[in-house]
Amino acid sequence: MTMTPDQMDEAMDRHFGYEAADDVEGVLATMSDRVIHDIVGFPAGPSEGHDQARSFYQAMFADLADGQVETIRRLYGTDFMVDESRWTGRAPGRPFGVEGRNRPLSFRLLHVVEFESDGRFRRENVWVDLAAIQAQLAQ
Repeated sequence: MTMTPDQMDEAMDRHFGYEAADDVEGVLATMSDRVIHDIVGFPAGPSEGHDQARSFYQAMFADLADGQVETIRRLYGTDFMVDESRWTGRAPGRPFGVEGRNRPLSFRLLHVVEFESDGRFRRENVWVDLAAIQAQLAQ
């Protein structure tokens, strides 16, 4: 079954909603059991499966807080989407190794998500504007 753009939007928005609520298990429910989760440039590299993705999200939710995602643009293909967004919130931890000291933070994200036929993520690749994070927090 091929997903429609509306179905992809619904799946992505649900994923972002769980992230905004710091709901690790909710986020994982949007992903297949064997998801490839790849934050491009992340030192640990891509992870596979819920257990490895869980570790990433637990750390991310400690490093970033009060996050809201604003979608800028989405492009669609057969069972995949490209999502350009802006994340805005606070950095109480050490996001991407930079001391946050609970300061405000905003940066762009680019997601490429491939979907299973049931609407869960098969693969999630994320590019983060690390230069923006460093510029805002390295002071």
